[in-house]
Parts: sequence; structure tokens; C-alpha cells
Amino acid sequence: MDEETLTVWLDTALLMLGGFILMTVLLIAVVNPPAKSSESAGDPSPGNVVIEAQWADQIDADVDLWVEGPGDAAVGYSNKSGRLFNLLRDDLGKAQDMTDYNYEVAYSRGTPAGEYVANIHMYRGVGVTYPVTVKVVASLRPEAAGASQQLVSTTVQLRHENQEVTALRFRLDGAGALVADSVNNLFKELRVASA
Repeated sequence: MDEETLTVWLDTALLMLGGFILMTVLLIAVVNPPAKSSESAGDPSPGNVVIEAQWADQIDADVDLWVEGPGDAAVGYSNKSGRLFNLLRDDLGKAQDMTDYNYEVAYSRGTPAGEYVANIHMYRGVGVTYPVTVKVVASLRPEAAGASQQLVSTTVQLRHENQEVTALRFRLDGAGALVADSVNNLFKELRVASA
């Protein structure tokens, strides 16, 4: 290949490469437009409902948290995710646990209006002295950086294996605020409903 042909070939290759890079940059802006902030769109930040259950550390008790949000199936150890909630920690007591802390936690994606239910189930206790006290806390954690806001808190007593109790039932309005006088603990079975 002579020098003149090589120069023409290199010029053509570099022009094609430059054109490809230019087209890629232009297509990125079209395919992936800049995200609009929720504040500029006028929409409130959706936030998350966080429900936590905690019982005495260092005891070998497999206590299960079951949660249900508006229009969704119950979420717990045998169904760890739904359309709204995800169970992020399934504590089995001392089994398969590197710490002595006993807690379970579930997070929602958003805060749709409606009723939220949190149940506690005593799956198994090895050498446990009953009753086992479980603290249950429901909080609202905004997606934007900020501290979570506790909505409601309670404690329940589990008196025997396989007992399921409703710790919390409450309603949120369309803005994600707790509806006044909606908090109660009327029993609603969640474990069987999810099977």
C-alpha cells in the first residue's frame, strides 16, 4: 500500500470514528433524558414505610414479622416480597446468625393510601421462657435525605409457639400521613392468607 492510499484510508477511518462518537453522544441525550426532580414536577416524595420488630437479644427465638399494605399480599418469611413491601431481614434466632441481635425489618416502596397491618408470629423457641416481648415500630422514612418519623410503636407478648398476633393496624392518607384514630390491633391473620 503506498503512502497516499494509507493517508486516505486513515482519514476516512478517523472521520467515521468521529462521526460514531458524535452520534453516540447525541443519542445518549435522547435515549436517557435528564431526570426531573419530584419537587419541580410538584409531586411529593413517595417515601417508605419501615416496620421493625425487635425482641430480647441472645435468646434462641425465631420470631417472624408479617406485614401487609394496601392492595398487596402479606409479606413474611415464606413470601419475602410483594408489590409494596419487602422483608429485608428474616431472623432465625441463633440459627445462621453471626450476631446476638434479634430483629426483623420490612420496607415499603412508596406510601399508598390505605390500611397497613403488622403481625408477629412465634415460629420457634429453643429453651425460651415465655412470654417473649416483641417491640414493633412503624416509621415513615422519606426518600430524600432526612430523619425517619416514627408513626406508631407498641409491644406484644408471645405466650406460646405458633402464636400469631396483630401488633399494629393503621391507615395512611394520600399524602402519606397517619389517619387520626386509625391505629388499632384488631386481629387479622396474615400467615395463612399468604400461602
